[in-house]
Amino acid sequence: MKLVFVIVSSDDSSSVMKELIKKNFFCTQVSAKGGFLKRGNSIIMIGTKDEKVDELIKIVSDNSKTRKEMIPNSLSSEFGMFTGTPIEISIGGATLFIVDVEKMVKL
Repeated sequence: MKLVFVIVSSDDSSSVMKELIKKNFFCTQVSAKGGFLKRGNSIIMIGTKDEKVDELIKIVSDNSKTRKEMIPNSLSSEFGMFTGTPIEISIGGATLFIVDVEKMVKL
């Protein structure tokens, strides 16, 4: 048995959840905020059998895409904050943590 934590952008979380539920995965979603960009994320927790992990990864991959976005580039000095040229970063996608579960009890 595995416990999978999926960290995904809030923009993609509804499509990921919808597809997981459609494929009979039991999942719980928790809202979170990223540290670097302070953007909304969702953490989806899924308990599943070992043999279904590859299917789960495919569902998440198909429903969470990376995107390019421009963000302001700020510099600070003793004279204050200066806004420089915006930089392009990749956002979105998903990060999965797959953990072995010794025992699961559903009451």
